Amino acid sequence: MRKRKTCIAVCLLQMCLSDSSILEKCHGLTRACLFTTRNGIKQRKNSWQDGVLGTNCPIPPNSNYTYKFQTKDQIGTFTYFPSTLFHKAAGGFGAINVYERPRIPIPFPDPAGDFTLLVGDWYKTSHKTLQQTLDSGKPLPFPDGVLINGQTSSSFSGDQGKTYMFRISNVGLSTSINFRIQGHTMKLVEVEGSHTLQNTYDSLDVHVGQSIAVLVTLDQLPKDYYIVASTRFTKQILTATAVLHYTNSHTPVSGPVPAGPTYQIHWSMKQARTYRWNLTASAARPNPQGSFHYGKITPSRTIMLANSAPRLNGKQRYAVNGVSYINTDTPLKLADYFNIPGVFSVNSIQDLPSGGSSFLSTSVMAANHHDFIEVVFQNNENTIQSWHLDGYDFWVVGYGFGQWTPARRKSYNLIDALTRHTAQVYPRSWTTIWVSLDNQGMWNMRSAVWERQYLGQQFYLRVFNPVHSPANEYDIPKNALLCGKAIGRHPYIPIVYPPLPTQLAGAIALSSWKMLIEAFLIFEGISCAPAGCV
Repeated sequence: MRKRKTCIAVCLLQMCLSDSSILEKCHGLTRACLFTTRNGIKQRKNSWQDGVLGTNCPIPPNSNYTYKFQTKDQIGTFTYFPSTLFHKAAGGFGAINVYERPRIPIPFPDPAGDFTLLVGDWYKTSHKTLQQTLDSGKPLPFPDGVLINGQTSSSFSGDQGKTYMFRISNVGLSTSINFRIQGHTMKLVEVEGSHTLQNTYDSLDVHVGQSIAVLVTLDQLPKDYYIVASTRFTKQILTATAVLHYTNSHTPVSGPVPAGPTYQIHWSMKQARTYRWNLTASAARPNPQGSFHYGKITPSRTIMLANSAPRLNGKQRYAVNGVSYINTDTPLKLADYFNIPGVFSVNSIQDLPSGGSSFLSTSVMAANHHDFIEVVFQNNENTIQSWHLDGYDFWVVGYGFGQWTPARRKSYNLIDALTRHTAQVYPRSWTTIWVSLDNQGMWNMRSAVWERQYLGQQFYLRVFNPVHSPANEYDIPKNALLCGKAIGRHPYIPIVYPPLPTQLAGAIALSSWKMLIEAFLIFEGISCAPAGCV
């Protein structure tokens, strides 16, 4: 497949639930890079491998680094992309499709084929020039176009009468996308690892950083049809097309490209509310998705996050609750682990917007492991926002226009709200999520609109448990890269076996006790399982 010369890579990773490692190389690069963060992969107990500057040191030039993780408890459509500097604009993104084990049923028949479409806005300008524009204090210009799988044209073939899965991810920098297929309806079956109620749509909005999977039956006359992706909420509409080709077709695509919605915000919000959790479908384990009754739990804490676009020191910045994030030379995770002072301070960002002047800071918010919290994204700007949280998925319980108030809780969906990792917030509107903080670590909460992330609309959530245990969080990897103030520190502390229980004293030897602990670790996924879906 021909790729644009400016692309770093557009690749597909296909994994099963037991797969656990990725080798990343920085060969031929003169600057340090940290090549990917796995967007939506939870990294259970392992923020060490999250692939962002708050958790990892950049990979040195002309070297490589292996991330070890498991796609445990997740089946679905995800993506990866480079998180350092503005490399994402160079096209270094790809798909991660995680498939079920044979004994885990999915709530639809196996499709005849599986197509992955990476859709996003695109700039002809190099990523270095775009970065320089932002560094100079100016916002990015409007994109030059939209691409599907890094190309201006591509084709997907299928047999008449068969059903195919289309996995669509918005890997762009800033623009929401509407996706549709000429003459065909789409049955939504999965969103970012969650099986959905199988509603049928003519077109679907996919916001920056989001992924969906639909089933399409080739039930029309045998010919070729347009596949269309066009921008949403923009004055100028950019459109990309591909071709759905029936294998028995001798007729090329014809007629006008099907028009999609343009600026109908209420239409998009109404559609988002129809995305519902399939409560009877199996999750990655053989139990129903809805067995965790989130709606019966009262959140212990409410956090409101208000985005803004201040000018600081004469330059355009973006902020959360008045704090515009700045990176440090030492990853926050390493500074926290080694107790290095002067890198960050906990609670440098508050739970509620203060209304005061904005400022620059390395913002970290403290949270307790196993808390259940409510997060309200308040967007008082005229642009659509897209928010992502590493290490988790969350229930999107409500959308609404205007200012959020506690009375808005009456409109929440507490029955079958969808879980996902990236949520849109409409202009001058709010979105509420509920999150179970069951994953200890240092986790990035960020704008998925990459210009805003780069210029400060992000922070880190420090989910902490004072009990040091491999049941809560893995130890620092043996191959951890050290940089900044962490250079010279010992990178690895082995697991300390707990004392032999008194009731077992004399019954088992210490070596046997170690075997029990190691068996527990393997069960918990610390040891990598053999490759393949078993």
